[in-house]
Formats: sequence, structure tokens, C-alpha cells
Amino acid sequence: MVIEERAVRPAARPGTGRKLVGGLLIAAVVPFAVLTGLRLVGYDGNTYTIAALALTPYAGIATMVLGVLALGLRRWWTAVVALVLTCTIASMVLPRAFANEQKALDGKHVRVLASNMLGGQADPARIVGYVKEHQVDVLSLTELTPEAITALDRAGLFQVLPYHVLHPAEWASGSGLVSKYPLTPLKLSGDSDYKQPSASVELGDGVRVEVVAVHPAAPMWDRHEWVAEAKDLPYADAEHEIRILAGDFNASLDHALFRELLTRGYVDAADELGKALQGTWTNGIAPPVAIDHVLADKRTAIADFKVLETPGSDHDAVYAEIVLPGK
Repeated sequence: MVIEERAVRPAARPGTGRKLVGGLLIAAVVPFAVLTGLRLVGYDGNTYTIAALALTPYAGIATMVLGVLALGLRRWWTAVVALVLTCTIASMVLPRAFANEQKALDGKHVRVLASNMLGGQADPARIVGYVKEHQVDVLSLTELTPEAITALDRAGLFQVLPYHVLHPAEWASGSGLVSKYPLTPLKLSGDSDYKQPSASVELGDGVRVEVVAVHPAAPMWDRHEWVAEAKDLPYADAEHEIRILAGDFNASLDHALFRELLTRGYVDAADELGKALQGTWTNGIAPPVAIDHVLADKRTAIADFKVLETPGSDHDAVYAEIVLPGK
């Protein structure tokens, strides 16, 4: 009689699966802990952390999901860490959903629209339509090409806004200001003045504002240029006319670089009205993030803010109505 021998597999150790899941949870939480730490200390870091910081609001959702999952698996310490991160991120992000009380001012209203044209590909008719619908006084255009100027002209832009300071360029470096009122070119943005043009806008009755079309380099391509061109932007203070910065900042409220700009005497129009969680960069790959802004001199008040869908571009346009102090 032949006895057949069979190999016997060793039994799996009890708890091996739980340890593996617990380790994976910890590994998932660690990047969010690093991101939250960078946000708290105000350090933007390198190209990759700059990109990650723009996603901070989504990190709050992710840590909450990880925390609930850890609770379900009885990984108590992992759950505590994840939910503490959730609460920390929420404390920094959720105030953007609540409007601040605005000053009661009786000066002129300035309506500003800013649109990144994605190398001139944005729909010119839609931009002109927004100008007419919202009675825009000053339009800030970035990624403005010579071809885009021709298309905007055909769409009737310069009949509605006849004054302009235009610095077109191939693909992403061109910018310009177009206005209902006379413009006087200024040089408010240092070495990046050609790329980030500025002008004084004559509103009538001796009232003027100074506006900059903002577009610092994308940090994914040149982090040092991003920092340098953002730092070129001017301060707003009582020694100057009311100043407005409008355009694609390539930065959100979760970047220390952007928050430093606010300390120069500005308020973010979207944040003032509780609309700063609306994404403006919508390339279809990453979740929408708010990197297009209208910053107004803190001496003003904000009456309205909107994010406006712009076909042909990977950025939505942003619109703000700004109330100036009376004389």
C-alpha cells in the first residue's frame, strides 16, 4: 500500500491581516500629517509640496475618511491622529465659507473681471458677454496672445472697454488690462512689469484706482520665478491710491506666499464674502482649486464676487464688485 504525502501549508499567524491594514492606514495618514505641519508653520517647500498645499481642503476630507475607517478597524491611535488632522485642517479652511461683515462705504463701485485665457484659447464671446452682463469696468487678461486680441476685438470687447494696456506674448507670458475708463500705464510690479502690467484707472470726479494684472510663474515649472514674481507685486497703503490685484496668482489661501501678499494691505474678495472654497483652476485632472483671485485694498468693501465658467480655458474667470471709500 502506497501512502500519498501532501504538503501542509503553515497556518497564517493570527492578526497578520490586521497588522497589514493598520500599517497601510498609518502610511496613508503620514503624508497628510506632513502637509498639515507645513501649512501650520507657513512653509511652502518644494514644487511637490506647493502643489499638495493647493489641495489642503481636500486633505481634510481624506483624513476624515481615514479616521472613520481606522475607528471601524479599532486602530484607535491612528483614528485619533487622523481626526485631529481633520479638525486642524477644518479650522484653517472652513472660515472661508463664511462672509465677513463689510464696511459701509459710499464711494464709487469698481467692477473687476479677471480671466486666464489659456494661451489665448478661451472663448472671446463668453468673456465679452461677462463684461456686458456684469457691467465690468476693468478686465484683467492673462495668457494673452496676439491672436486672442484679434478674437476679442472681433467679439466687440474694445467697443465696450475702449482703453487698454496690452502686453501680448506667445502662450502663457502675455497679459493686459482693458478698461471702460482712461488708463495711465504704471510700473508697480518690478522686474515682472511687462508680464504683470499695471495702470491707473481714471474713474471720474478725481477718483483713481491702481490695478495690476497678476500672473506669477507656475510653481510647477519654476518655483523660484513664482516666488520672485509674486514678491514683485506692490503694497497697498494710505500713501497710494486704492490698489487692486486681479488675475491668476498660481497660489491659494493655503500657500504662505499668498497669505504674505494679504499682509501687504489687501483682502481676498472671495474670502470676504464666504466664497473662497470655490475652485477656479479646472483642468480636469486635479480637483478644482482656487488660484485665481481679486485682491482689493483693505480700505475698500466687497459688494459681490462670482466664479464664472469660461469655455476653452482651464481657468474660470473671477468677478468682484469693489466699493471705494467716499471722499
